[in-house]
Amino acid sequence: MTAVDPAPFADLGLPNRLVRALHDNGMQEAFPIQAATIPDALTERDVLGRGQTGSGKTLAFGLPLLALQTENARPMRPRGLVLVPTRELATQVTDSLKPLAKALGLYVREVVGGTSFNRQVDTLRRGVDVLVATPGRLADHVRQGTCDLSEVERTALDEADQMADMGFLPQVRELLDMVPSDGQRLLFSATLDGDVDKLVERYTTDPVVHSLAPPSASVDSMEHHQFLVSATDKQSVLARIAAREGRTIMFVRTKHHADRLAKKLRAVGVEAGALHGGKAQNARTRILDEFKNASTSTLVATNVAARGIHIDDVSLVVHVEPPADPKDYLHRAGRTARAGSSGTVVTLVTEDQKQAFRAMAGQAGVKAITTEVRPEDAELARVTGAREPSGQPLAAPQRQQQPSKSRGEHRPQRTPRGTEPSRRGGGSHSNRNRRGSTTGGGRGGGQQRPRRSNSPR
Repeated sequence: MTAVDPAPFADLGLPNRLVRALHDNGMQEAFPIQAATIPDALTERDVLGRGQTGSGKTLAFGLPLLALQTENARPMRPRGLVLVPTRELATQVTDSLKPLAKALGLYVREVVGGTSFNRQVDTLRRGVDVLVATPGRLADHVRQGTCDLSEVERTALDEADQMADMGFLPQVRELLDMVPSDGQRLLFSATLDGDVDKLVERYTTDPVVHSLAPPSASVDSMEHHQFLVSATDKQSVLARIAAREGRTIMFVRTKHHADRLAKKLRAVGVEAGALHGGKAQNARTRILDEFKNASTSTLVATNVAARGIHIDDVSLVVHVEPPADPKDYLHRAGRTARAGSSGTVVTLVTEDQKQAFRAMAGQAGVKAITTEVRPEDAELARVTGAREPSGQPLAAPQRQQQPSKSRGEHRPQRTPRGTEPSRRGGGSHSNRNRRGSTTGGGRGGGQQRPRRSNSPR
């Protein structure tokens, strides 16, 4: 396991404009995984990064993707690609990189399921320098001829182990096979074994590996509790926990359970929203926004919220049912105690679930404090902040439509990198080797494409 201290972004070899943009967005010091991986990535080496959730992996791959881009993308031909497992993570990555890309004259956008395909086509036709995508929707664009991956120079895989767990690897392999084989790969994951290791073997070349944390949630800043409850008390215990002050995420196994529990909580006066893959994307976005801005205090979610999504100040995670998979436990638990903050993880366990929980916790490397609780117990209140809900029913959330964008909306003007006066000339397009060489001719109109300097950036 690599031991790396935080370091100023200015010391990592990033372009000055990017360092200034980071500073303007309140970021001056890199997290350890960023300090470890960014210098290697800037040399165009393949990089594998393993770090616990919340450790800062997005900028660890995102900053090199931006820093190494020497010219803008042509229509429908991205030059940087980020593959992620969920729509929410795609939005989070895009939102993190957009303001930084703007400082370099670069354009970052996402293509995910659940949103307008035709609007995504319009976006791709304008040219996307770094494309953030879920595998299924990107595969659709490739099949329809609205996205061409033949000019991708750098590819990042975020939460690679979750993509494996969700069964996306066939699509991921199909997409990686379309990307030039000499392109740079940046793969980040909580674990680097099993199916992820097969990806590494097939698609990376002499990668440098940085592993900064074991895949375990048993960290100093996180408390784990097993609450033994009776089936008759369970709903009352959940209601009191949900009525606490602060942000709470309650994880359930199915979308139907998520909807049902959120409805029961609202019925006793708790502002709760349900998040799962069965909801339309605009509803999922609205529910997450309401949770982030604290208009909703409790989020009831399936595993769609268990990985990659960063929400500040989630102080309590509740497993309504013990997860069967230790990895699910760890990743759900990782929604709290992020980036050095403290947090509490509680699992409600009935008598018939005790043995299964004990086995799962052992596999996860978690030592949970066991307490038998009833709704009004002082220990329940001490650990979670549980309190009596108001009992005043709340109306169901109103359905809202995403604001529609005019199909005539123009792409914002940006300043291209390099010296060429026009970035949309016709003619042949060269294929650049990742190691620094350039082959082929220039752009139409006699303009020569800028070449990458081998001098330090």
